[in-house]
Amino acid sequence: MIEKEKIIEALKNVYDPEIPVNIVDLGLIYNIDIDQEKGLVTITMTLTAQGCPLGNYILHDVELVTKDVDGVKDVKINLTYDPPWSPEMMSEEAKKNLGYL
Repeated sequence: MIEKEKIIEALKNVYDPEIPVNIVDLGLIYNIDIDQEKGLVTITMTLTAQGCPLGNYILHDVELVTKDVDGVKDVKINLTYDPPWSPEMMSEEAKKNLGYL
């Protein structure tokens, strides 16, 4: 059984190399769907900016850490810019760490 909480914890190990905050707390993860039967995890996410030079690096890390979660056989990433990311999407802790509060 794939647990959403385990996926979220794994994703907290992925960082935007330009920002010292993980992608979950940055608010880059919009949705996580799990197909238990197929072992498929579909992640809908964004990046801090379109054309992010490190976007492929981040997406690769998302795939790797998600595949490491027990029960996950495959990962599909839907990259979207709708809605566009903004600093308001960050967790309170991330805002505090980056000086937004």
